[in-house]
Amino acid sequence: MKKSSLIKLAFITWVSMNSLTAFSAPFSFGLWGDMPYAKAGDSAKFPAVLKSINTAKIDFSIFVGDIKDGSSKCTDDVYTNAIQLFDSMSRPVVYIPGDNEWTDCHRLNNGGYDSQERLAHIRKVMFTKPFSFGPKGIPLESAAGSDSLYVENKRFSKNKVMFVTLNIPGSNNNKILDEKDCKNKSARTPLQCEQGNAEYTERDAANIAWMQSSFQKAKSQKSHGIVLAFQGDPGFDLPETEDLDESKAPIVSGYQAFLQAVVKETENFEGQVLLVHGDTHFFKVDKPLYSPTKILPNLTRLQTFGSPNLHWVKVTVDHKRHNIFDIEPVMIQHDKP
Repeated sequence: MKKSSLIKLAFITWVSMNSLTAFSAPFSFGLWGDMPYAKAGDSAKFPAVLKSINTAKIDFSIFVGDIKDGSSKCTDDVYTNAIQLFDSMSRPVVYIPGDNEWTDCHRLNNGGYDSQERLAHIRKVMFTKPFSFGPKGIPLESAAGSDSLYVENKRFSKNKVMFVTLNIPGSNNNKILDEKDCKNKSARTPLQCEQGNAEYTERDAANIAWMQSSFQKAKSQKSHGIVLAFQGDPGFDLPETEDLDESKAPIVSGYQAFLQAVVKETENFEGQVLLVHGDTHFFKVDKPLYSPTKILPNLTRLQTFGSPNLHWVKVTVDHKRHNIFDIEPVMIQHDKP
């Protein structure tokens, strides 16, 4: 073989080896949400959280919803202020809608809004670009490519990990149980509740389809892991008894079809699945599926901090580990009042 051909072959081999190394190189990302809450007096503590995230060695962060508390009005400035905040961060921010910015806006102390109108407003204002917020925005694939309505459902890949965000908020995923649930501290009419349940049914199906297609894409890309992120707590922490599976209680029934679909996909995925949510405001890492007595080994649940616990979570992806997700709670030292 000629010397020039040997040099060319060596160069191609070097490029290939370094490309593989880059694809599997460690990286870190942040998780935060459910903050700041005015009713909890978070304004004094929130800047320290932002400073910590901005100076951390992470590639991006995911905000898992709730840009305000559940007792303040859902006015238009809430959403524009959140956009300004996310765009001011030093790293890209991927945003997920939470219950306080749409599902619960029907409450009287939230202004008695039509929840679906607020969701439409979020889609119009906060999901206008195919990129994340912040500098050097991450290109995001949207479910709008297959269904124009669900523009808030996103995904992207980095170094053999698929990230999937879904609009699955608190308050039982916007599923309304009965007339009492409909009217409780609410400005909703019976018609709005009927429309809300129709919205839940259609979005739940769209979320399942987006999650399933994301698993398929991850498999085709030979991904080592998948991160599924949404806001609502699907009820893992309800106690279970021998005679009754309380995780299937009505108050969390709006999550069950999605979780069952996640289980099926995880069983057929060789890599690790990190399921991230907020809503309950306490940091927790566990393996809640299938049940307390039987574990789905490659699925880990990560519940993020939230007001008044103003901290965040750093996750480092290390492909040398069997469980590629190394989870670290970042505790912020807040000055005492």
